[in-house]
Amino acid sequence: MSVGQACLPPGYLTSQSMLPVLSHEEILRYSRHLLIPDVGLEGQRKLKAASVLVIGTGGLGSPVALYLAAAGVGHIGVVDFDVVDFSNLQRQVIHATSQIGELKVESARRRMLDLNPAIQVDAYNIPFTSANARQIAQDYDLVIDCTDNFPTRYLSNDLCVLTGKPNIYGSIYRFDGQVSVFDARYGPCYRCLFPEPPPPDLVPTCAEGGVLGVLPGTIGTLQATEAIKLILGIGEPLIGRLLLYNALDLSFEFVNLRKNPRCKVCGPHAEVTDLIDYEAFCGAPGHERPAMSGGEWNISATELAGRLNRGDPIRLLDVREPHELHISRLEGATLIPFGQLASRLAELNSAEEIVVFCKSGARSAHALELLASAGFRKLKHLDGGINAWAEAVDPSLPVY
Repeated sequence: MSVGQACLPPGYLTSQSMLPVLSHEEILRYSRHLLIPDVGLEGQRKLKAASVLVIGTGGLGSPVALYLAAAGVGHIGVVDFDVVDFSNLQRQVIHATSQIGELKVESARRRMLDLNPAIQVDAYNIPFTSANARQIAQDYDLVIDCTDNFPTRYLSNDLCVLTGKPNIYGSIYRFDGQVSVFDARYGPCYRCLFPEPPPPDLVPTCAEGGVLGVLPGTIGTLQATEAIKLILGIGEPLIGRLLLYNALDLSFEFVNLRKNPRCKVCGPHAEVTDLIDYEAFCGAPGHERPAMSGGEWNISATELAGRLNRGDPIRLLDVREPHELHISRLEGATLIPFGQLASRLAELNSAEEIVVFCKSGARSAHALELLASAGFRKLKHLDGGINAWAEAVDPSLPVY
């Protein structure tokens, strides 16, 4: 018996005395569950009684929401503040081409109810922040973190520690994924593993670094599996263990985790006793908002094209990765990948006017800050990146 499983009490999430009954239709729908002795009729009633909050309806949230709905979890909340984009469809399988431009939470809700109309799905089309997190999460038994940014990860962790809820964590990048169950009542929390966030400029998002389309399906399905195990009270949950997955060699590794006695949120001398400003804590936005991307710093693609056509002396600085040049490029641009920029500042002339660009604006906004802090003043940021250039100036370039 594992450390995590041994310390979970009976009725960990669901009280036996409050289980709902199943209709004949539900018994037929879930018949394959009912045939499993570890699930059975009582387990399916536990699933119907359970409530789960899914933060994010993107790559990870898609399989999580679909499988929880299919499994018969009776009350599911989905939180997101985005619309379906064409580039999402490579991995965000809960959405469809016909839903492009729709709110993600509404697209997800519609698909979940189409799959299982007997469940309740609440959609929250708002940023998940310190101001509303407690209110949103209060009616749910557990939280599943399907986000792609550190401010929301720390927020969901601290929220669960302070409210006594399990937090099922997942993360993905290129070919690698991680999964764990953080429940500070019975094991470590996310802050025990990562006390401080990494420097914001060193960890690219999937939008910047890419992700194998099938990877979030693998990791999200594992997160959903952990949720169902916790609801049913079966198996060995990933409390106190971090699963590491690599798709290239199809390897699964486990790292044993311990509670950190100096943890600032779940330790005996906790310093964090309420939700804080997590964007300030992480030094990064939680909702795809570039750091310096407005007013005097911005230049539109059409304005830049006009100035270049007039012959204005402008240095174009491309801070993407070299392999992205095979997708699209601006002729005459200097390539210095963002990760190398700090060590290659000597290659740039601060007397020149520099327009920084990347794919869509996130990396170039951070590059702008770095250059400004190093004393560069004649700076502009291509609003929307090379994708905006492709849409507004040169349609022969692909948008990616």
